[in-house]
Amino acid sequence: MSQLDLARLQFAMTSIYHFLFVPVTIGLSLLTALLQTAWYRGGQVTYLRLTRFFGTLLVINVAVGVVTGLVQEFQFGMDWSGYSRTVGDVFGAPLAMEGLAAFFLESTFLGLWIFGWDKLSERVHLATIWAVAAGSALSALFIMAANSWMQHPVGYKVDPSTGRPQLDDVWALFTNPVFLRGYLHVLLAALVTGSMVMLSMSAWHLRKVLRDDKGDDKGGAEDKGTQVRAEVQDGGAPDAAKEAASGFRLSARLSLFILVPALMFNMLVGSELGVTEGKYQPMKIAAAEAQWETCQPCSFSLFQIGGGNDDQNPTKILEIPHLLSLLATNHWNGKVLGLNEVNSQYQQAYGPGDYVPNVFIQYWAMRVMAYLASLALLLGVWGLWLLRRERLTRSHWFLTAAVWAVVLPFLINTSGWLLTENGRQPWIVQGIQLTKNGVSSSVSTTEVAISIVAFFLLYAAMAVIAAVLMTRHTRKGTGPLHQDDQPASEMTY
Repeated sequence: MSQLDLARLQFAMTSIYHFLFVPVTIGLSLLTALLQTAWYRGGQVTYLRLTRFFGTLLVINVAVGVVTGLVQEFQFGMDWSGYSRTVGDVFGAPLAMEGLAAFFLESTFLGLWIFGWDKLSERVHLATIWAVAAGSALSALFIMAANSWMQHPVGYKVDPSTGRPQLDDVWALFTNPVFLRGYLHVLLAALVTGSMVMLSMSAWHLRKVLRDDKGDDKGGAEDKGTQVRAEVQDGGAPDAAKEAASGFRLSARLSLFILVPALMFNMLVGSELGVTEGKYQPMKIAAAEAQWETCQPCSFSLFQIGGGNDDQNPTKILEIPHLLSLLATNHWNGKVLGLNEVNSQYQQAYGPGDYVPNVFIQYWAMRVMAYLASLALLLGVWGLWLLRRERLTRSHWFLTAAVWAVVLPFLINTSGWLLTENGRQPWIVQGIQLTKNGVSSSVSTTEVAISIVAFFLLYAAMAVIAAVLMTRHTRKGTGPLHQDDQPASEMTY
């Protein structure tokens, strides 16, 4: 593999790994703030215990996410100095805003929230977790503004003496149509991720109680399973395990109420983002359907056999008429430019070359994202139906599915980023700089390969540590929920 290939591989590894933690931080911080608000307004100890339980998961996630983010920034400077020199005057501005404003806001108030349980008033302490949620969302805002500029550069002029773009309208970064839809898409994806994590953790504990009850039933107990399930639904039981299950029923309900609307709205926002990208990055949309020739109207295939950059005639299965036209243009008979035509346009505008991205990755990343999101939506609707019929805590199949469904948002998010970043290739900044011109000339192929191994080992160690910490904490549950527990003002984190 060439230095370029290895540098791209390393960037993909660090970015994907880092983004496993980012949406959890954004989504879980908001959900934790909602739980603490419910406790503050109602004084119910159950919500306090849930706040502390999911807040601990949030802290573990943030700790690992910060380290992965630092590694990613180091990788930028090591492998992509050509990119940094060329567009640093533009790209550096939102990154500086993120570091100086959003990250410090998030980290400072997270520290106050962790150590302020017995130091701050309940109202001020509640404000700190909301500040953490705002800081995490603000951090994503600046990062997405920088990334959207790479997709659709705006608000800059080219310095005639250096030939490099310089930022001359900072507000254009935040009114970029790609940014407006892309940022909302990320926020909703974070809500989906946080909700699914909360649902999975809640389902694990509810299933544990249900399984234990069934074991007692088999042992000859006097209808103990029915009694426990009734107590869990009513929210009152003297046993700590039953009380914990009652609390996790509340968190499961909250997660379902947020999961389903967030998924539905995100599908709509994603569709509008596709229309925007079809206008500014027609190559990305054409590659997502492996559409080599211009069509009007255009069908959307659910599956295909074959395909790729060397196969322009794959066998498409279950084509839905007009659907690609709707997704790409919002019109029933909309016109979608094919890969060959867009490539010819780029050759005329930018010179000879092959401007077609990896079509195989683009095609399947689109479908993995869409199909798994639909599966998550079905799971959420199933959960709401069970909740309405007061059968959520008794459904072994749903609770089992919800536990394993925790992987869905991470696969969806990863597929979405592959769709976004692969579809821009071979550009590192659309229309301004090719990826091959952004690599560091002073770093050898061997050095990049060694750093990949080092980063991989570091990430593997961090993955083990994070998994052990989260697993141990999850199994402990929320602890006792008796009303005679010590007041929150006397508790420490």
